[in-house]
Amino acid sequence: MIARQAGLDGLSAPRKMRPPDKSFPGVLFSMSLTPEAIKTLSRVSTATITTVLLKKGLRNVWMRGSRPLRQGQPRLVGPAFTLRFVPAREDLATPESWSSPISTRTAIEAMPEGCIAIVDAMGVKDAGIFGDILCARMAKRGVAALVTDGVVRDLEGVLGTGLPVWCDGYAAPPSVAGLTFVGWGEPIGCGGVAIFPDDIIVADQDGAVVIPKAFVDLILAEGAEQERMEAWIVEQVNSGAVLPGLYPMNAETKARYAASKK
Repeated sequence: MIARQAGLDGLSAPRKMRPPDKSFPGVLFSMSLTPEAIKTLSRVSTATITTVLLKKGLRNVWMRGSRPLRQGQPRLVGPAFTLRFVPAREDLATPESWSSPISTRTAIEAMPEGCIAIVDAMGVKDAGIFGDILCARMAKRGVAALVTDGVVRDLEGVLGTGLPVWCDGYAAPPSVAGLTFVGWGEPIGCGGVAIFPDDIIVADQDGAVVIPKAFVDLILAEGAEQERMEAWIVEQVNSGAVLPGLYPMNAETKARYAASKK
């Protein structure tokens, strides 16, 4: 779907500006995660999430190119608020487009508190999608984080906003130097991963992963247990245990682990 740009006729408005498509219920950004679920997921690493989902056949959930802009950022959890860019086209990607109703500025005003903004920038590294002013507004609105396969600009200012950012670096040129913004609230691809509005995003020092909504309960049930089990394995390794039969566990090790939990 290509959103209508200012001054153009006949192109559709972005999904957020018309009745939502019922095939994508997450477009309403319902913030369906409970505080308890967020607390549980914040204790589950992205590495563990990828392992649990891999066992269920989901191999492509880690977003390539999305690295923490600042080391030491805490693990964050939130529903995806999606934004999409396409390659720059000279008649559309102009500074004047920043004042269009279909702009990153308008999209930011639609972001609900606690969401994680996921931006499809197609991996473009020579045009910063957001700078310090836009990130400051996101922080003011209570957006939990920005995740993109592109880059940001105004690095010092962006860091100063305190908004947690996962991206592929930074560049001086603005977005319109290489990208055209086309809309928000629709399925996107970010870092080679399909993201739907209101999917759950978890981001930590290993990067950002998506938990499809249908698998949230699975991660809540199995993710924390996987973390406990691996912590116990690390204790065994630190005590001198060898890996064969420990990782992965054989029947004897499983019995010892079960006994340790009692």
